[in-house]
Amino acid sequence: MKKPAALTLLLLSMLSFGKAQDAKTFHQDILVVDGHNDVLIESILPGRDIGKRLKTGHTDIPRLQAGGVDVQVFAVWSDDKKWKTNAFKHANGQIDALEKVIQNNPTKIALAKHSTDIERIQKSGKIAALIGIEGGNMIEGSTDNLEKLYNRGARYLTLTWNYNLPWVTAAAEEVKTKGTTGKGLTKKGEEIIQKMNALGMMIDLSHAGKQTFYDVLRISTKPVLVSHSNAAALTPHYRNLDDKQLEALKKNGGVIGVNFYSEFLDSDYTKRVRKLYKQKHSIPKGEKAPSIGKMYQALTPKQRHLANAPMETVLKHIDYLVGKVGIDHVAIGSDFDGIESPPHGLEDVSKFPILTEALLERGYSKTDVAKIMGLNFLRLLQENEN
Repeated sequence: MKKPAALTLLLLSMLSFGKAQDAKTFHQDILVVDGHNDVLIESILPGRDIGKRLKTGHTDIPRLQAGGVDVQVFAVWSDDKKWKTNAFKHANGQIDALEKVIQNNPTKIALAKHSTDIERIQKSGKIAALIGIEGGNMIEGSTDNLEKLYNRGARYLTLTWNYNLPWVTAAAEEVKTKGTTGKGLTKKGEEIIQKMNALGMMIDLSHAGKQTFYDVLRISTKPVLVSHSNAAALTPHYRNLDDKQLEALKKNGGVIGVNFYSEFLDSDYTKRVRKLYKQKHSIPKGEKAPSIGKMYQALTPKQRHLANAPMETVLKHIDYLVGKVGIDHVAIGSDFDGIESPPHGLEDVSKFPILTEALLERGYSKTDVAKIMGLNFLRLLQENEN
């Protein structure tokens, strides 16, 4: 394992000082990394100016600053069905849009392509923007396209979204086939993994099928990322990892980022949404019920609050994951702006100090909180870099 870079050592050394710090000051002193955010699709592409505080969505630069977020990973995403062709072009269009945001806010945010960039950008008082590609459909099966996205700043690739690709299978498709194991990686898929290792690009296994998960761990020479998933033992959803996967992730040296979506945090969430929906809406006999997402959108603001997962569920998932994989392997991958239902207390990116305070109150040491909130993600980035 590589030694921590200068920024990591500096931040850890700071934790031995200022014992009288309150949680807010401590939060501002540590490196805060959110490993997954969908504001590109939710707000930037539709033309909203995230340089100003928005009344919609979970994310904008003023709220990132208020939340003490030092590094934000911007997810480049496309719906596989909508972008069966030109997905690579769509990915580049999203990166173009992010670059425009950076150009329009040069004193507030800058693109990071390396861990040393993060150190430089943080010292300048700006937010470091990292790029993550959510969905292998956007490379269109081409390692050349993969390298082109890497050269533009993409530092991880989430292999699948919710659909299988010719070279890799997804967790959501396994559910549709009654939980049978997917085929995992093909030879082409193995070639893509090897190319990512060679480039120094993190492999993200959120959304990946179980066979894909284990195929990647068998092939990869570097630790992997699970950017925005939780513990299946607490919430048995296909997007979460079971104990066997967590044990394998620990052995690999990888990192899992805790997702803030209520459905991935709380098994009772869908029941609450259905119950609240039926208070004001009826489902005609013979018609298919709306999805949970559509039901949630039809709720009043008060009902949505009642539906959202308690803050305690986030802490329970962190506790469980730390217990299974260790303190060095748990991070944050909020999925803000890619989710409709955030937990109480973590309604948008400005609320991250509340999580830091809650972890400290729960008994985590300052060093451990600093690892969860940012240093573990930074370590993984460093260990993948060439």
